[in-house]
Order: sequence, then structure tokens, then C-alpha cells
Amino acid sequence: MNIENFLRSRHGAATTGTLLTAGFTRRMLTKAVRDGVVNRLHRGVYTSREADPDVVAAFRADGMLTCVSAARFYRLWTLEDPGSLHLSCSTGQARRGVVHHGVCVHPAHPYLPVAGVADVLIHALRCLPELAALVMVQSAVSQALLSTDFLKSKLPGNRNGRTRGTLDLVLPRADSLLEVLAHTHFTRAGLRVRMHVDVPGVGEVDCLVNECLIVELDGGTHLEPKQVKKDQYRNNAGMRGGLLTLHYYYGDVVHQPERMVGEVLAILRNREAGRFGPFRYIAVAPPST
Repeated sequence: MNIENFLRSRHGAATTGTLLTAGFTRRMLTKAVRDGVVNRLHRGVYTSREADPDVVAAFRADGMLTCVSAARFYRLWTLEDPGSLHLSCSTGQARRGVVHHGVCVHPAHPYLPVAGVADVLIHALRCLPELAALVMVQSAVSQALLSTDFLKSKLPGNRNGRTRGTLDLVLPRADSLLEVLAHTHFTRAGLRVRMHVDVPGVGEVDCLVNECLIVELDGGTHLEPKQVKKDQYRNNAGMRGGLLTLHYYYGDVVHQPERMVGEVLAILRNREAGRFGPFRYIAVAPPST
């Protein structure tokens, strides 16, 4: 592997030590810089022309990407683009356009200037809005990168009470960020929710609310014609079993949760009022002649 390809496998940047360990010599590095194949960012760091700008910024600041800026390196779910760069800098000095986080105390990424997943999540829990932090933690737990018990042990005392409360919202299993968000919104509305329930004749459903309403959380694949047809047959099977079904998408769960919860509550109220019960037909005598 040449230097350019090696850097590409490292998001376009690497330290001198990493390159030497990989078998490249200082003479090879000097030649690569002279030939314009790579750039020397500063002493001890080399980059390619297509280097990841966040990785380059972290190296330049002598810091580590953390919080939401590090999420993609661990394939963690996020709700929105981070906007500003989130860094933990060794100098501790504030930098323009950067959200500065405290020191990292857990093992970092093996070759990138990225904080370890434990520090990334602790910083996110203390920095981001509750639901944004929740989906990151849920993603890490779902990948078995760490446990909520481990994170709780790292967040002692009254000042971390709110962050520990967020950890209580993490589900044993969630296949998408929509599931943990929907579960949170429904339970906070006072609803009884079971996730990943196997319904006879229907199969596994995302949510069963109050034991009578199926809520499915649909991603992009559910818009494909074959999947739409399958979902409709599942809806029919649920109706035959006495269960109503509602479907919601990313925009509903993430951007309009109040409307989603309001619709679910309205359906449940209608059911309790008997509006989904059988019609009563009244026999009308024929007119007398």
C-alpha cells in the first residue's frame, strides 16, 4: 500500500509515528511531500488532499473530536448536524467556532484524533439536548460498545442527576432512533408501551400501545411498493385480530412528536368511547299502505 492509500484508510491524516509503524520511512515521507502526494500539516502530522476536514481540524488544534462531532466515527445515531466542531483540546483554551469539552479520561480511538466512545457519550450527555444525547447512547448500547450501568458509574453525584435520568430512557433493544424516541414520547404521555411485540398473524410490531393499538415506525424502505403491500396486509391481519394500526415516519417522530402523540391519544379515546364498535342496525317497518 502506498502512502496516499494508507492515509485514505485513516480519513486522510496520520501522525509520523503511525506512518513509521506502518512501514513507511522518513525518506518516503519527505519524497511524498516533495512530489505533492501528501501535505505536512505541522510537525508530526501528514494529510492527503482529500483529508476529512474535522480530522484535520482536530490535529491542527492538538485536540480530539468528541460529543456529536465524534458520533460518525463510532456509527452512532444523531438527530442533526453538529454545526460547530466539538473538541477536547489538550491546552484547554477556547477556540473560535469550537465547542470545547473537558479532558478525556478513557482510551481514545486507536489511530484518529477522536475521543473514546465513553468520553464521547459522557460529553454528549452533559452538552446536548436530552433526546439528542439519548439516541447517541442508545446507538452505542445497541452496538454493545458499553452499558448504561458503566456510564452511570462515571456520572456520580447530584450534579449528574439529569444525565443519569436520560440513561433510564435507554431501551434493551432499539433498531432505530425512531424507536427510542417514540417510546420516550409515548411513556411520558402516560401510555403503556411494549416494544418489538410478536402479534399472532401479524408478526413483530414496533410498538404495542395500551395493548390495543399497533404503532409502526417506518423508514425509507417502507415506501418501496413491495414493502407498502406487505405493510397493508399486516394492517389487515391486525384489524382481524381487533388491533388498530398507525404508521409514523422520521419527520413525525423527530420533528412533530406532539402531533403524533396527540393522534395516538385521539384514537385511544375513540376506542374507549366505542366509536370503533359495530354499527347497530335498526329495523324499520315498511310503510303501511
